[in-house]
Amino acid sequence: MSAASCLRSEDQFLCSICLDVFTDPVTTSCGHNFCKNCITEHWNSNDQYLCPMCKEVFNKRPKLSVNTFISEVVAQFRQEAQQKASSSSSEQQAAKPGEVPCDVCTGTKLKALKSCLVCLTSYCETHLEPHLTASRLKRHQLMDPVENLEDRMCMKHNKPLELFCKTDQTCVCMLCSVLNHKTHEFVPLKEEYEGKKAELGKTEAEIQQMIQKRRLKIQEIKHSVDLSKKDADREKAEGVQVFITLKESVERSLNELIETIEEKQRTTEKQAEDFIKELKQEISELMKRNSEVKQLSRSEDHLHLLQNFPSLKAALPTNDWTEVSVHPPSYEGTVVRAVAQLEETLSKEMKKLFEVELKRVQQYAVDVTLDPDTAHPKLILSDDEKQVNCGDVWKSLPDNPERFSPCVSVLGKQSFSSGRFYFEVQVKGKTDWDLGVARESINRKGKITARPQDGYWTIWLRNGNEYSACNNPPVRLSLKSQPQKVGVFVDYKEGLVSFYDVDAAALIYSFTGCSFTEKLYPFFSPCINYGGKNSAPLIICPVNQTE
Repeated sequence: MSAASCLRSEDQFLCSICLDVFTDPVTTSCGHNFCKNCITEHWNSNDQYLCPMCKEVFNKRPKLSVNTFISEVVAQFRQEAQQKASSSSSEQQAAKPGEVPCDVCTGTKLKALKSCLVCLTSYCETHLEPHLTASRLKRHQLMDPVENLEDRMCMKHNKPLELFCKTDQTCVCMLCSVLNHKTHEFVPLKEEYEGKKAELGKTEAEIQQMIQKRRLKIQEIKHSVDLSKKDADREKAEGVQVFITLKESVERSLNELIETIEEKQRTTEKQAEDFIKELKQEISELMKRNSEVKQLSRSEDHLHLLQNFPSLKAALPTNDWTEVSVHPPSYEGTVVRAVAQLEETLSKEMKKLFEVELKRVQQYAVDVTLDPDTAHPKLILSDDEKQVNCGDVWKSLPDNPERFSPCVSVLGKQSFSSGRFYFEVQVKGKTDWDLGVARESINRKGKITARPQDGYWTIWLRNGNEYSACNNPPVRLSLKSQPQKVGVFVDYKEGLVSFYDVDAAALIYSFTGCSFTEKLYPFFSPCINYGGKNSAPLIICPVNQTE
C-alpha cells in the first residue's frame, strides 16, 4: 500500500475513543474497532457494556479479539508515516528558543505550525497532517501555535474557552454560559477580541502620542540646555573681556602712579645733583684761592706781596647757600588721586555693564495694569489703570478681602508664577513711594510689615532722599542720583528681584536667594500726599528698550 493511499484512508484507522491511529486494534461482536486499551477503560468506567459507536448493549463483557488485518495495515501506515516524517523533518526547522515546539516529535522537536484546542496538543507540519485530512479530526479547532494550551480550557468543564462574559469580564466555555453565567451577557471571543483590539489600537495611538510628546519635551529640554550653554559661553566671554579691561585699567593706573612717584623722585635727585655740582665747583675755586693766599702770606718779599694782594682780594663767590635745601617731594594724595581716577574709569565700565544688563532684562517686559479691587479707598486710579496717586477722600468701596486697608497700596492685575518679567514705573516728582512685588497670600489689612518673610520684596523712598530696601533688617541705599524711572525685574525660578535706575542704567538693589511658591503680583504704594507735597502719581510706563 502506498503512502498516498494510506493517507487517503487514514480516517479508517482512527479509534473513535482516542481519535488517534489504532494501537492494538480489537473488534467487538457488533463489528466496530477500537484500541484495546481504550475500549477496556471505557467499559471499566461505565456500569453498562455498550458499544461507543452503535450503542449496542451487551449483557456481559464481550470477549475481544485482535483484528490482525487492521493491525498489519496500521503497522504499515505507521512505518510509512514515520518514513515520511523522517524525510520531511530535514526540510522543517527545529523549534528555536521562544518558538512553540511540536508535542508529538521525539528527539529533535520541530517547530509547531498549529495547536489543537481539542487535543490540547501542538503539531509540526508532519504531525498536523491527520488534522487536515481525517474527516473526524477536521472538526477540531486549530489555531496558531501557543504554549500552555491547558490555560485555554475551562478548569471546571474541560471545554475550550469560546465565549466572553461581559458581566464578569472573563472568558468562559459553552457550559459556563448555561450553568454558572446563565443570566450574564455573552459575546463570542472573536467579537470581544475585535473590540479589545480596537481599544488597544486607541491605547497604542495614545501611547505613541505620549511618546511623541516626551520626545518633543526631550528636544525642548536639549534646546534649553543649548540656549543655556550659549548664554553661559557669551556671559563667560563678556565677563572675561570685562575683567581683562578692568585688569588693564588697574595695571595702567598702577603704572601711572609709579611713574608719577618716580618722576617726582627723579626731579628731586636732579635738583640735588645740580646743587651739589655747583657747590663742588665753588669749593674748588675757594680751595685754589686759599692756596694762593697761603702762599702769598708766607712771602718775605714786600714788593711782591703788595703787588699781588689786590688780585687775591678780588670778589669771592657770593652765592648764599644758607636758605638753599632739597626738600623731599610730597606724595600725600598721590595714591588717593590715582584710586579716584581708577574709580572713575571703573564706574564708566560698570555703567556699560549695567546698560547691557538692563537691555537684557527689558526683553522680558510685560503689560501691567492696576487692579481696582485691591486699591485702598483713598487711591485714585486713571481710566487706563496705569496711574495711581493718593487723594484726600475716602471713597465708599466694598471692603473685600483683596483690598488694602489702611495701607494706601494697590496690586497689579497680572500674576506670575514662573519665568521672568519686567516692568517700569515713573516716580518723578514724588517724595515718598513703595515699589516691588508681593505674593498672593500677603496680609492686606491692618499694620503691614513689608519684608520678604511676610511676602513683600520692595524698595522705598522717604522724605525725598532716603532710599531703603525693605529687607530684614532694612538696607539703607546710597544712590548717586535720584531715580526718575524705576525698573523691576523678577526671575521666579532663580529667586531674584532686582530694581534699576532706568535713566542712569544703574542697579539699585537686588533680593537674591528668594523662595517663591505662590503667584507674584506687582506692588505699588504712592504713599499719602502730605498736603500736596507728594501728589504726583506713580505711572506704569511702556518699556523703551535701550539701543
